[in-house]
Amino acid sequence: MNARELFERLVNLDESERIEAKRAAEVGSSVMETICAFSNEPGLGGGHLLLGVAREEVALFPGYQVIGIGNPDKLASDLAARCRTDFNVPVRVDIRQERLEGKTVLVVFVPEAQASEKPVYFKSQGLPHGAFRRIGPTDQRSTEDDLLVFYEGRGNETYDYSVVRDAALDDID
Repeated sequence: MNARELFERLVNLDESERIEAKRAAEVGSSVMETICAFSNEPGLGGGHLLLGVAREEVALFPGYQVIGIGNPDKLASDLAARCRTDFNVPVRVDIRQERLEGKTVLVVFVPEAQASEKPVYFKSQGLPHGAFRRIGPTDQRSTEDDLLVFYEGRGNETYDYSVVRDAALDDID
């Protein structure tokens, strides 16, 4: 989705399990927790962050407004670097700069981690405290029970038992 589509969904439906808006003048813990949660949530397929957008709390009917980002290149670089180093496995996010209402915003797609990589967690915090899940529009710290869900999803099939797609008898030497 592009910035316009994400913003329209926010205005019409508010934040959800797949979309979160952040003011994000810098890469803070809230942004990183959301990335961790999008990476971990089983079956979600990932989620979108729209950075440079904030909730209007003082309006009669609260909505969202485009704030913009002052230095999008630096923010994108910092975000990519932290996604590579803060977690137990690198999280490869897709970051795009787009214009929305004349201001620059960042659209970040966070893919769901492979089952074999879950749980994704902050190295500095360890498990279970450093892992997050996406429950509705919130990021929640994982519990011991959540860890069981992640580990059960891994399965126990080894590579030598897996089926190789597009393989034929001619491939065997």
